[in-house]
Amino acid sequence: MAHHCTRISCLLLVIAAFAAEGHRAATAQTKPYAGTAIRFLAANHPWTEAIKPLLPEFEARTGIKIRLESYGEDQLTQKLTTEFTAGGSDIDAFMQRPLQEARQYVQNKWYTDLNPLVKDPARTPADWSFADFQAGAVGTEMVKGQLTGIPIVVEHEVLYYRKDLLQGAGLSVPKTLDELKAAGQKLSDKGKGKFGFVARGQRSPAVTQFSSFLYSFGGDWFNQETHKATLDTPEAMAAFKFYGAMLREYGPPGVLNMSWPQAVAVFAQGNAGLYTDADSLFPNMLDPGKSQVADKTGVAVFPAGPKGSVMYSVTSWGLAMPASTKKKDAAWEFIKWATSKETTTKTQSVGAVPGARGSVWDSAAGKAKFPADWVAAAQASAKGRSYDRPLVVQVGKARDIIGSVIIASIEGKDVESAAHQANKDFQALLDAEPK
Repeated sequence: MAHHCTRISCLLLVIAAFAAEGHRAATAQTKPYAGTAIRFLAANHPWTEAIKPLLPEFEARTGIKIRLESYGEDQLTQKLTTEFTAGGSDIDAFMQRPLQEARQYVQNKWYTDLNPLVKDPARTPADWSFADFQAGAVGTEMVKGQLTGIPIVVEHEVLYYRKDLLQGAGLSVPKTLDELKAAGQKLSDKGKGKFGFVARGQRSPAVTQFSSFLYSFGGDWFNQETHKATLDTPEAMAAFKFYGAMLREYGPPGVLNMSWPQAVAVFAQGNAGLYTDADSLFPNMLDPGKSQVADKTGVAVFPAGPKGSVMYSVTSWGLAMPASTKKKDAAWEFIKWATSKETTTKTQSVGAVPGARGSVWDSAAGKAKFPADWVAAAQASAKGRSYDRPLVVQVGKARDIIGSVIIASIEGKDVESAAHQANKDFQALLDAEPK
């Protein structure tokens, strides 16, 4: 005998069906990507550590599950390159170093250009505000008209200095490179293991920090319109000679083997008075657990050369989307959220990760984890040049070529000859670049 529902039970079933349908419709409206998982490749970096605790909030809000994979910097590049080269990758979003990889990835057509997404009001609400990102940081991410990523970590070159040593020598904080040289000389006492100045001297790592000296002398790596190398111009040679002399005359022994960890150690152990490097390294000098001179260290704007104070202001890390993703909309939801004002405020105020949003730097929360003089120097540097190395595909080779002149200068060799040879070698590299 067939079962028939009573009028009341049938009515209840209909109401339940409508309610279920309404719930599904509401979920589809509020969480249109519910049930979607995206694969996100990240670097082992403080930003990644700061964003991890926030991911459940994003997942609850959107219904999107984040499959996070973290790798060392070079491991990450290798993983991305291997998967994109092989084809068929299911990566949906990834962290990238635009100055290191972006030109190669653009050449290989591995990116989704984010320009259309940031400009589409249907996909990106006005209050997300792309205009809020620092111009230098955005400039780093732009390659041949493509927006390769959204900035998440920015860096500028600054001057770290020993307050007590300058005061004891009757010196003010150097505002020019001439004053930097005079202070370096006065603070040096090599016989006692005290050095006026320290910076990177190792061939390739030195190039990025030398860049602010080059720009402030009025030089550049090459003319971007004519693609002619400019490593042996009078301005460039003056910068090479200045940087080399500072490290040769006032720097510690073994400087040719120093990248940032070794240079930081010299300063943090109290053996140097002045140090130019990335502002992102500040915890290594200002954290009492890592530095013996944390309470005696100040941070200032990069000193001005003949053409002013022209430091780099770059995106060291950004969030990008591969061209191969099949989940473009969900990936963009994640990138938008991770780079929003709200999330950037959290990563800055909790993880002390310097982001690229002007409004966050203008807020008390955005500044909370950073020393006041550091904030002042970083903000003053925000309009600096958007690259700290040559904008070429073969970045590694270019840095080695330029580094050879830095080494010659530190060693007191013929800088003119080294610069002329490097200029020829760099021009050959430029001529081989895809136009």
